[in-house]
Amino acid sequence: MKYSRVFVSITLASLLTTTSAFAATNLHLQRFFGACDAEYGKSVDVGAAEGECGIMTTLINKFSAEHPNIHVTVSTVEWPGYDQLTAQMASKTPPDLVTMHNSVIADYQSHNLILPIDELLASEKVDTAQFTPTALKGVVRNDKVYGLPMDTWTMLYHINTKLMKQAGLMDASGKPILPHSAEELLKEARQFKKATGKPYFVQILSNETAAYARLFYTYMFQQGAEIFKDPTHIQLNTPEAKNIVGLFKQIYDEGLTTKNMDYPATVSAFSNGEGGILLNGNWLLGTYDAESHKAKSALYNSYAAYPYPQLFGAKAATYVDGHSWVMPNKEHSKDELAAIAAFYKFMADNDYQWSRTGHLPSVKAVLDKPEFKAMPQRLNLMEVTKIGTGLPSNVERQFAIQDIIGEELAAAITGAKDVDSALADAESRVNEMLANL
Repeated sequence: MKYSRVFVSITLASLLTTTSAFAATNLHLQRFFGACDAEYGKSVDVGAAEGECGIMTTLINKFSAEHPNIHVTVSTVEWPGYDQLTAQMASKTPPDLVTMHNSVIADYQSHNLILPIDELLASEKVDTAQFTPTALKGVVRNDKVYGLPMDTWTMLYHINTKLMKQAGLMDASGKPILPHSAEELLKEARQFKKATGKPYFVQILSNETAAYARLFYTYMFQQGAEIFKDPTHIQLNTPEAKNIVGLFKQIYDEGLTTKNMDYPATVSAFSNGEGGILLNGNWLLGTYDAESHKAKSALYNSYAAYPYPQLFGAKAATYVDGHSWVMPNKEHSKDELAAIAAFYKFMADNDYQWSRTGHLPSVKAVLDKPEFKAMPQRLNLMEVTKIGTGLPSNVERQFAIQDIIGEELAAAITGAKDVDSALADAESRVNEMLANL
């Protein structure tokens, strides 16, 4: 889907108009992260807000309060909202700003459906050098910035330290002992199950495709594997891929993981102490930290979180993605563009507040803030902002690729298909899709 570029070129000087000079400028924001207007719809107390929805809602409310001449309309979409956005773009009625996963940017940027924002950032003196390399890489395409990076997110080991201690997998300093190789992972998982009678892993294996794909990417990167020969050709039927699938099939076959659980079931199972390590994202940090302070919880004083450990030594890496604010291709007035630039500056200036969600900050200075370092588990995650790795930025349809790989990996690991067939099918399905973009 394409349509002609209608972006109105303006000089940087004209963008430096102060917000107070705007004449009732309208700004339509579209976002995911849920709806919580009943609790936060009128709140501007960002510091008191909790969770993705609460913090995002109060941030936007605060921006509106500080910019009374910018009238902000917010549309909240069901996650992830891209079908709706694509329909809006097809009808040439997109919003002014949209939340987008960095892994999706290529789908829209390659068809000229979103615009570079370098000049808008420069007009508000938002220097891209302030962003972490991982966050900035997520929004840059063809040497231009296509979104304001909000964060970096990754998958974590959410750990029940009480059960790990019971299994003899805590060191003298009170930190969990994590594997440094595939062999160590199997050894520690078996040791854990023998000591506790419970599975080492709590995994999402029903109605879910993303979890296995993200794990797969991490361990392909760590082996130095070249997943894409070019943006339209993936290679999956490889020794590196077989290493990963074979390892997690063995974990499944030996009963070292939970089985037949969907996303909500795994979140609940880990909360109830039904396994040692939940494989899920950093957005659950706040949830489990709160559980760890409840005397009746199975996680009481017994929770820690770390990035996926290095099981292969070729490269220090963990799969990451991120969220950003992108600007759809539509015509804007000078005042509307200046309002968008002001919003970008506000969000960059408030990156610490967003980092309280559990997502890692996009602004480097936040990593050094005592308030950030004091938040639970954050010091364990700092390396992610340096070694975080995504798929090549010019690869389109990354969500669809994730679904295909996840489906085929699940089939192989659970025994529905043999490993070679599953990987070959994943490779051919992805390449066929990419060949028909």
